[in-house]
Amino acid sequence: MDKIVVEAMNRKVIGKKVKVLRREGKLPAVLYGYGIDSKAIVLDHRASSRILAKAESSSLIMVNLEGEEYPTLVREKQWDYIRRTLTHVDFQVVSMTEKIAAKVRVELIGEAGAVTDFAAVLVTGLTELEIEALPANLPDSIEIDISTLANIGDGIFVRDITIDSDLEILDDTDAMIIVASAPMAEEVEEVEVDDELLEGEEGEEGEEGEETDEGSSEE
Repeated sequence: MDKIVVEAMNRKVIGKKVKVLRREGKLPAVLYGYGIDSKAIVLDHRASSRILAKAESSSLIMVNLEGEEYPTLVREKQWDYIRRTLTHVDFQVVSMTEKIAAKVRVELIGEAGAVTDFAAVLVTGLTELEIEALPANLPDSIEIDISTLANIGDGIFVRDITIDSDLEILDDTDAMIIVASAPMAEEVEEVEVDDELLEGEEGEEGEEGEETDEGSSEE
């Protein structure tokens, strides 16, 4: 895995005044965690956003704070969803020799025979797994091959996942990842007709016919 580094500087501007930093093209952030007191920091918005926008929550990122590097995980990213830009980032400093838990994205690969052969609908459950490992061993994603879903009703659960021995899944073993469900049958709406109503209508038609015949004979 390539080393990911972002450059940072100590920040004195805090609170609502950070809006000024954003207008200047800066990204406010916080550095906290293992072995340090919480620090308010600031990054170059353009340079760091390109890196952080693609970073997973399990990606190890080195924050170079004025010449001193801290190994971190991104614990929170705040966004301006209108402008689609980052507004704040929380970096948690971690120990490289102590295991830590992080959410790791589930990546589905392969093709399910239940879909191609029986038109099954794939229903997903967990989209992330909580993985415990040394920071350097945390993967960006966990690949799960769905080609094992051959028939309707087949599923993949946490207990079915095989991962490296240096990783541990903390989620419930019975939690569902994905299952092949039967396709929704097209419902044909049936209209119920009252038999007595039909009989009544037939009777009325017969009576009307008789009246017409009588009228003709009189003429």
